[in-house]
Order: sequence, then C-alpha cells, then structure tokens
Amino acid sequence: MNQAPHPSAVRRKLVVVGSGIAGLYAALLAAEGGADVVLLSKASLADSNTSYAQGGISAVLEQPAPGDTVAAHIEDTLSAGAGHCDPEAVRILCREAFKDIAGLVRFGVPFDVNDHGAHALGLEAAHSAPRILHSGGDATGAGISGALIAAVLTAQDGPEARGRGRIRVLANTQATSLIQDSGRVSGVEYLHAGRLEAVTGDAVLLATGGAGRLFAQTTNPAIATADGVALAWRAGAAVADVEFFQFHPTCMVQGAGVGGVAPEPLLISEAVRGEGAVLVDANGYRFMPDYHVDAELAPRDVVSRSIALHLASLGTPNGHVFLDATVIEQAKGPGFLAKRFPTITVRTAQAGVDWTRELVPVAPAAHYWMGGVLTDLDGRTSVPGLLAAGEVACTGVQGANRLASNSLLEGLVFGRRAVEAFLSQGDEAVVPARRSSGAPGDGTPKPALVFGTRGLDKRDPVPPFSRTALQRLLTANAGVLRNGELLQSAADTLGEWAAVVLPELAADALDPKAHEDANLLLAAQLLVQAAQARTSSLGAHYRSDAPQPPAHNDLLHRYTMSRKASLVHD
Repeated sequence: MNQAPHPSAVRRKLVVVGSGIAGLYAALLAAEGGADVVLLSKASLADSNTSYAQGGISAVLEQPAPGDTVAAHIEDTLSAGAGHCDPEAVRILCREAFKDIAGLVRFGVPFDVNDHGAHALGLEAAHSAPRILHSGGDATGAGISGALIAAVLTAQDGPEARGRGRIRVLANTQATSLIQDSGRVSGVEYLHAGRLEAVTGDAVLLATGGAGRLFAQTTNPAIATADGVALAWRAGAAVADVEFFQFHPTCMVQGAGVGGVAPEPLLISEAVRGEGAVLVDANGYRFMPDYHVDAELAPRDVVSRSIALHLASLGTPNGHVFLDATVIEQAKGPGFLAKRFPTITVRTAQAGVDWTRELVPVAPAAHYWMGGVLTDLDGRTSVPGLLAAGEVACTGVQGANRLASNSLLEGLVFGRRAVEAFLSQGDEAVVPARRSSGAPGDGTPKPALVFGTRGLDKRDPVPPFSRTALQRLLTANAGVLRNGELLQSAADTLGEWAAVVLPELAADALDPKAHEDANLLLAAQLLVQAAQARTSSLGAHYRSDAPQPPAHNDLLHRYTMSRKASLVHD
C-alpha cells in the first residue's frame, strides 16, 4: 500500500473489532502500512460470517472473463439493489475489485482454477455473467478466512519487518463500549475472562459483521448479535437502511435435533441454483416462473418473498418448499454435485438427505443486513475516530437487496479504503452530504427511538423479555413479509421490553450474553422503526399493505437515525 511511515514518525495505532474478511484484511494492510494494530475477536479468529460463506466472491478481474465487463457488474449490482444503491459506491466496488482479489492471492488465498489454470468462475442469481471466484468448491469463506488468519498470526509472531507495524490479537473478547475523549473515539472497552478491560488507539475500525440472531431462523453463527451497530449507536454514530434485511431463500429445513432443539440451518448456496437447481412445492410444481421472469435466478429478495407468498397461497405459511438439485446431477453427470459442492454434499448427507437423488426441504432464513453504521466511501462515520467496514457498515453499495457474493467484496474494498483513510489521518467525522440532509447533532429535540404507546386496556399480555421471544417476534412481525399492524405490535412489545432492559445503556453485568441481549433489543428497535417509516415496499422490505415500490424519485430516500437526532428522511 506504500503507506509506510518515515522512520522518525510516531506509529499510529488502529483498533480493529472483528475477525471476518473486513477486519482481517484491514488489520494486515494497516500493519503493512506501518501502523500498530490490535485485533479484537469475539470468539476465535475463525468465528465469523466470512467462514460460513459458501458461494464465493464476485469480481471482474484485471483481465475480464469473456462476455463480462466492469460495467455489467455495476449494472447487475444496481439492478439487484432495487434502485436504492449509491451509484458512486457501486462504481468503486466494481472498478477496484480486481486489486483486492490480487491482495487476497498475495496473502495466500487458494482460489479454484479451471483446466486451463485460470480462475474458475461460477454464475449466481442476478449476475449477467459468470464472475464468482470460489475456493474449495463451496468452502470459499473458510478458504479466505484460513489464509488471512494464517497471515495475521505470522504478522503477530514473526520478527518485526522494517517499516511494518505489529498485530496484537485479543481473542474471546466481547466489546462492550467505545471509549470517547472530547467526542472522538479513542478505544474500546471489552470483557475478557470475566473482567472488564480496555485498549486505546488513534482510531477504531468496526468490522463486527451482522445481526442474523435477531431472527429465529438464520444462516449466521451465534456471535452475529448486532454488536457493532449497538456500539456505534451508543457513541452517537448515524445508522441507515436498517429496515433492509436479506433472507436467504434456500436454507435446509431439518427436524428436531438433540433434546428437541432444532439444529442450525444449513445454507444451500446460491451457486446451486446457478448450476441449474429448481424450486418446487410439495405437489412437485415448479412455481418460481409464476413470480419472476428469471425464476430461480431472480434476486434474493424476490425468491425469498415468492417462497413466502407461495406457501401462504397453499395455506402453509410456516411450511417449506423443495430444492431439486437432482437435475444438475442428471445434466452434468454422476459425481458433479460432490465435486462442485463437497461441503453441502456432506452436510445434507449428515442430515439424512442424498441430494443427488432426493429433494432438499428449504425455507428462507435471515442472512445479511444491508443497512448499518452510515459511512462515506472511505469508511468514515459521523463520529471522529470511528471507522466501519463490512456488513456492519452502510456504504450504500447493497441498496435494498444485496447482489449475491458482493458481501465479501464489500468488506475487502471498503476495509482497504478505511485503512487508507486512517493511514493518511483522514479519519475525522463525515456525514456524507450525498446521502444525508440532516446530520447527527442537528439540534432536533425529538428522541431517536419512538416506543409503542398502546393503552393498557387494549394490549395483549406481553411475554417476559428473552432472546427467544425477541427472535420469534421479529420473525413473525418484521421478517420476509411485513405490514403496518404487525410492525406497530412489534414496536409496542419492544418498547415495553426496553423499559426493563434499557438497551441504549447496555448491561453492567460481566456476562457477555447480557450485552448481546441488549444489543439485539436495540437493533430490533432500530429495524422496526425504520420499517415503520418506509411505508411502501422496496427490495427486501416488503409490506403486504403496500406491495408496490415507491415512485422513482423516492427510491434513493434513505432513513438515517442517530441518538443525537430524530429519524431523518433524506
């Protein structure tokens, strides 16, 4: 990155929170640029959404594949985003992708190659050409994560190279709050082994991932509890687009596990439909062509919503449909599924399904949060010294519905750009003018969160707060299908729970789960309020009481919130 400091310069120190692709890559680049880095991981370094990613990472390489262009990748991303993307952010993502793919290769990521030794490229839903790089077939995230972790550990344990900073890893640390000095973020407080500790630096980069644990069914690991958004919110940072939560259409539905507890959902990669798998209902009817011209290769929000609507039409709204991958094996020969998708083949077999001969029961599950901490194109937030990258950030790239395999790429490109801003000491507060007409701290006296106000004589009994109760509420009232009545009911219940849990203040307990519960409750309030404010359907935000998308001039309107200002309709 050619950012090494002059030998006489004082080293800058960056605190990175999170060990997914954005956090690991940013830590490595910052150290290469001469900064000392402290990398906090909530569990082990390998515990992240990145490690779970199957399908791959989208990119048009420096030498584009035949039939593909950067312009096509831009157009596909904008189209999938339902007109709500920030066009400049999308252009940066797609134009700069090749250099960060090269960066991954430099750090040892083993991308799969074809018979000619070139990168093997797959096709996924809503992409107009094959441009999905993968590693280990369907173990791309694990391949990327493993290589970057190895590089981080080498940087931590190896001798200090001239001009390079050091990386210090703090694993099994639950970040509890951001330290601020005169309004500037200067460190992180965290729990480790039952003790509250702190680390300080010149800036903090949030790379904490998503919030799938808001919902009862999710593809996310247990650590995805909205920690970064909650940390940023309490520090006064603006958040945006939090009403847009993507549900992956095809997660395997399994029976009760040990002790009657349902096992973790098994994501069936988008790439499987890219290879030709189709969706059928319990009657064997292929229904997706009835809902979209691209059928199974329509954008994810369309496929998830179509499944939900079709199940409702059959009178089984809580049921499931089936993914038929046997057609792939028939078309491409015996053994193809095991070779192309070894991980899914093993996992489905462990669940008792031979997907080469049997249908796989699937249903949508919470997958990816398009919104998050509002940033500019260099990862800067509305609070000085606070940067954000990856799923926790809202760069405007994903719009109202993320294009398949753009998530890993976003973490790379904007993680790098955040590090470049930090190394150039350009990490001051920024509220992007192109996306915000009201800045946090603009003097608006209204509270940022508007809680429910049902009369005592009209309400149903509210169950005690628990994570399970929260997940069931969000799934039923703010999931794939929403409406004003459901959202108001959710807001009422969340407000009553918040009066007891006080999520904006966070728990004082030395129990990480208490902090997670407070973070999830706060994130749920933010999501529901934004969903109430957006009264028409758009992308992943589908309201059955207003199913039509807004007029074209309303597509880019973005709901921005912070503790210091009321909700702003940009």
